[in-house]
Amino acid sequence: MAVGKEILTKIRSVQNTQKITKAMQMVSTSKMRKTQERMRLARPYAEKVRLVMSHLAQTHSDHGIKLLEPHRTMQRAGFILITTDKGLCGGLNANVLKKFLAQVQEYQEQGVAIDVVCLGSKGLAACQRIGLNVIASVTNLGDTPKMERLLGALTEIFQRYEKHQLDAIHLVYSGFINTMRQEPRMETLLPIGQNTMEGVSESKDYSWDYRYEPSPATVLEYLVRRYLESVVYQALSDNMASEQAARMVAMKAATDNAGNAIKELRLVYNKSRQAAITTELSEIVAGAAAV
Repeated sequence: MAVGKEILTKIRSVQNTQKITKAMQMVSTSKMRKTQERMRLARPYAEKVRLVMSHLAQTHSDHGIKLLEPHRTMQRAGFILITTDKGLCGGLNANVLKKFLAQVQEYQEQGVAIDVVCLGSKGLAACQRIGLNVIASVTNLGDTPKMERLLGALTEIFQRYEKHQLDAIHLVYSGFINTMRQEPRMETLLPIGQNTMEGVSESKDYSWDYRYEPSPATVLEYLVRRYLESVVYQALSDNMASEQAARMVAMKAATDNAGNAIKELRLVYNKSRQAAITTELSEIVAGAAAV
């Protein structure tokens, strides 16, 4: 019965794994509701500030804000790459990295240098593995994103754009569509242009302008910063909701697969046990007949 003992050991091992995946599925289900609620609460502010920036992008006034100045050349591009800190969430990170690396390869073929800010350890590990220049990173973000932890890394990349050390900044993350579907997205944060006006439903047949108090420079400097930070925060909230949804689905699939494996192993165990019993009975009968 040595073979039978080995099969029983495998069954116990798969059962222990199934308990872990089931627990992770339940935890992800609970966290997913919280992350989705946080994502929905962050959207109204992000959409409103995006609407204001879309109006601002239609004006042609020179306000002297460096973050609003388009760069004429493309020599160096920056990326804000948002991934998860933990794995076991299906192909979520792989899909984001695939989209990110495709754009990086396109830039490199054009001779454009790349700087990356990584939010999440999976993206940081991937960038370090392929030798990209990581100028800042934030890992171990936890279940609740905190803006104060992101400010240092975001300030670094935005200041490089102001100093003309970067000519464009892209944001790459996983967009949450529903529990079963998440898609990798890439947006152009800077320069602020046509992508800012995507999804704005108001009429574009007329131009927009504002009165600024105390001065345009003071108001716009603050507004542009808040716009960029809110877009990054919203993307991070989307990515966290996508992570929990993807992990819940992946762990459910793993739990179901473990259940199927246990059934097959039990069937093999019963067959081997039955074969051993049959062999012993045959030996007993043969011995009795010989006597």
